[in-house]
Amino acid sequence: MNSDHLQIAADLGRNALLLAVKISFPILLAGLVVGAVVSVLQAATQVQDPTLNQLPRMLAIAAALFVAMPWLLGLLADYTTDLVREMGTWFR
Repeated sequence: MNSDHLQIAADLGRNALLLAVKISFPILLAGLVVGAVVSVLQAATQVQDPTLNQLPRMLAIAAALFVAMPWLLGLLADYTTDLVREMGTWFR
């Protein structure tokens, strides 16, 4: 393998990881914010039921997925289009 192929592989890996971070960020952020709010409410009210934290977090993640889905699919479509378009230049 020459250095060009290694550079292509590194670029592909970097771009894939960056896309994974972009896709997961809004979903993780929604879960983090709702989890923090519920934890503060639990601490303020002295209610320490462990299941109370899970349902609002799941609903927030589902809502974030529903709202962000067009943007997420656009990112994936753009990435796939670029990947297929550049595929012919990898093996020259």
